[in-house]
Amino acid sequence: MGGTQQVLFDINISIKSGEFVAIMGPSGSGKSTCMNIIGALDTPTSGVYELYDRDVTGLTADELAIVRNEHIGFVFQQFNLLPKRSVLDNVMLPLMYRGLPMSERVSRSREMLRRVGLENFETYLPTQLSGGMKQRVAIARALAGQPKLILADEPTGALDSKMGNEILRFFQQLNRDMGITIIMITHEFDIAKYAHRLIHIRDGRINYDGPVPKNDDAL
Repeated sequence: MGGTQQVLFDINISIKSGEFVAIMGPSGSGKSTCMNIIGALDTPTSGVYELYDRDVTGLTADELAIVRNEHIGFVFQQFNLLPKRSVLDNVMLPLMYRGLPMSERVSRSREMLRRVGLENFETYLPTQLSGGMKQRVAIARALAGQPKLILADEPTGALDSKMGNEILRFFQQLNRDMGITIIMITHEFDIAKYAHRLIHIRDGRINYDGPVPKNDDAL
């Protein structure tokens, strides 16, 4: 018979608006479950989760979908782009669910492509782009909804180190210049050190929460 298994224990995290935080831990540590709760993809079985001063713990799936659409932009390891739709169409996709006029969808999406340096690629298909460019499209898509928070799940996992570092520096720029809160999930310290704060999870518990240390000996 199947049963429930507790994954997180005594987790107490407070993240302020404008922070750049890395949540790090080995496979099976609980960081993905933590990410799913932060992203309003899962609900905790106990405790309270507040997002921008609103208790979202007991919301229905439909209500959580609205919260995600209003507040959170997601960036995933595998980009999650529609291969047969243009770059511009991919960026516009989340705006369809808000009922925005087409003219506003187009103008906002073009502005986000300009911010990520891809204003000349809006008619391209994702298959015509490099991995780093695909991730920039995914970031533009996340930004198009004007989120307060970007949740990035292993955002450089499908990229080589050079492109990965480029994307991480771009996250730093977004955080610095636009004040967007960024929470990045990773299992690598070399990735986490681009953030300003590190939360390290091991066996479902937080064993470090503070400034990113010079090396991972303290984790």
